Amino acid sequence: MPENSAFSQRLLLWFAQYGRKDLPWQQDPTPYRVWVSEIMLQQTQVNTVIPYFQRFIEVFPTLDSLARASLDEVLQLWTGLGYYARARNLHRSAQQVQTDFNAQLPQDLSLLQSLPGIGRSTAGAILSLAYGQRQAILDGNVKRVLCRYQAVDGWPGKTQVSQQLWTLADDLMSYTQAAEYTQAIMDLGATLCTRTRPSCALCPQKNYCQAHQLGQEALFPTPRPRKTLSVKQVYMLMLKNANDEIFLQRRAELGLWGGLWSFPECTEEADIYTWCWEELKRPVPHYQLWPAFRHSFTHYHLDIIPVHIQWADSVQEADEIPSDACWINIEHAEDIKGGLPAPILRLLQALKKTF
Repeated sequence: MPENSAFSQRLLLWFAQYGRKDLPWQQDPTPYRVWVSEIMLQQTQVNTVIPYFQRFIEVFPTLDSLARASLDEVLQLWTGLGYYARARNLHRSAQQVQTDFNAQLPQDLSLLQSLPGIGRSTAGAILSLAYGQRQAILDGNVKRVLCRYQAVDGWPGKTQVSQQLWTLADDLMSYTQAAEYTQAIMDLGATLCTRTRPSCALCPQKNYCQAHQLGQEALFPTPRPRKTLSVKQVYMLMLKNANDEIFLQRRAELGLWGGLWSFPECTEEADIYTWCWEELKRPVPHYQLWPAFRHSFTHYHLDIIPVHIQWADSVQEADEIPSDACWINIEHAEDIKGGLPAPILRLLQALKKTF
């Protein structure tokens, strides 16, 4: 029996007995539901995604309902899931599918990849799981399985190593059970062939896995070359008035936390007075610096210094505020349409304790 066929048969037999078959997007695997789940699962674990997926599908059960929604509504449901570009791309893609593809997700790999936020692996997963096409995938779990199985040397992010893994992913894939194979290899990486402390004794490929035979599972995949991340610093202005209202401002759609609501920011402490006067026409009576904390992204660290500013008077309707901003009662701030980044949620919860 060819090795590729033996690999897939071992994997499928294992999946039939131990694989995950009760995930919410598996119960009615329409192309739309599969697509939403695959976007949410990018860089996010299954257990984290499940409640977000269920709430999202309850509000937007069809591609049409998502396409007709506002971006604010989409981002609000995404709050806390992170990587918000995924939500913006999902929304844009739904609108593009409506206009360019007659409200049907394309069944062609290249056309599917033309949609925002859908790369080769995500497109392959959608076509395999939703349409049963034989399309290989190469997400983080699959890369780990294949790197260990063939003891593939080199960081998977390198072009040459990536090409090698794509060839291997296609060679090993089942020719007859594409959807089951795709789910099976993802499950293997997520449940047994984990990043740390893999459960090799339970793995259906243990007798054929080169890394396991060498006793070097921990060496594969080769980790990303370490680099020193840059550090940025920002002062976040937590403005509060006598009505127990706080000031929030919508961020530009492009860039960090695009389209979400946040506190105003200054790069220098001296700019706090300037911002309040230029934007709100209000002097700053005094302010309190809270302890700084760090929020890390893929390419840099963001050191956030919260600035608590309390005004003794209330805000009048005639007061000028930027068009992309609002005063909102702190008890309702977390429900604002458009969503809030995780650090802002953290600060809001801390602010509530000061009331």
